[in-house]
Amino acid sequence: MNTAKLTIFFDGGCPLCKREIDFLQSRNKKGYLSFIDINTSDFYLDLKYGITYKQAMERIHAMKSDGSVIKDIKVFQEAYNLVDLGWIYAPTKIPFFDKFIEFIYLIWAKYRLKLTFRPSIDQLCSDKGCEPF
Repeated sequence: MNTAKLTIFFDGGCPLCKREIDFLQSRNKKGYLSFIDINTSDFYLDLKYGITYKQAMERIHAMKSDGSVIKDIKVFQEAYNLVDLGWIYAPTKIPFFDKFIEFIYLIWAKYRLKLTFRPSIDQLCSDKGCEPF
């Protein structure tokens, strides 16, 4: 029986992303989280989940058990709640502070490939054989 309440789409090629996912997996005692590495060669997000590879590479996405998609900081808020560490991300829900944190996350998301010495999204899309738009 699948008990997952949240499926997180992550970039397994990003060392910092992988570290975060490894931590969440280690805390996933109840099995509420499931994880899909968007870089697996046989995985096509757009066909199965309605999320393109490029979209998933630009910002973190997750699908809740009801089929709704969340992204950015909301993914971490939900994931940490599900592993009983919601207090870590609780401050990111405070009005005004939430906008600041979201802004910081979007900057990270925009530059994470450069910061981790990886090819551009367009190059990764080309390598994967998908459209870079």
